[in-house]
Amino acid sequence: MLDIAPWRWWKAQPLDLSLTGTTAMLVFGPLLVIASIGFLCWLLFTLAVFAMPLFVSLTVGVWAFHTGAGALGGIIVSVVAGGATFGVGQFALGFAPWAWLRLLIIVLFVAPATVAGYSATHGIAQIAMPSATWQMIFSAIGAIAVSVTTFIRFTGIAAPGGAGQGVARG
Repeated sequence: MLDIAPWRWWKAQPLDLSLTGTTAMLVFGPLLVIASIGFLCWLLFTLAVFAMPLFVSLTVGVWAFHTGAGALGGIIVSVVAGGATFGVGQFALGFAPWAWLRLLIIVLFVAPATVAGYSATHGIAQIAMPSATWQMIFSAIGAIAVSVTTFIRFTGIAAPGGAGQGVARG
């Protein structure tokens, strides 16, 4: 006697599960935004180790370009300066005999990474939230996270003992 839904309604309006453009954007849009922010944060943490060589590379490259080396000369000088900075840092870190000297070298590489982490997190925070106070709080948290990650990566690169320690002498 009480029919909630007659069987004939199914034939009149079949269920359509296909995604339209609007529905697809509502479903996949936020997921793609979260995935892209996650990718950019991973990239930031991965490349934070190279912030110091990048800063040196860009500075020397722009200097070389403005002193008349041209575009190609500026690029070549920039690549050489960045590679030399990273190489000298790794060499100094590997052969530093004292722990305080290794810590100083690591801090020289971590400081620009901290600035880069603060700037990147602040850029994301400006997009995500309107409150300037919360932007600063999240930016400081991001800077701390990037600097700790960079510090851990560099301490993993550093030798556990100083140069010459642990060498068997007869």
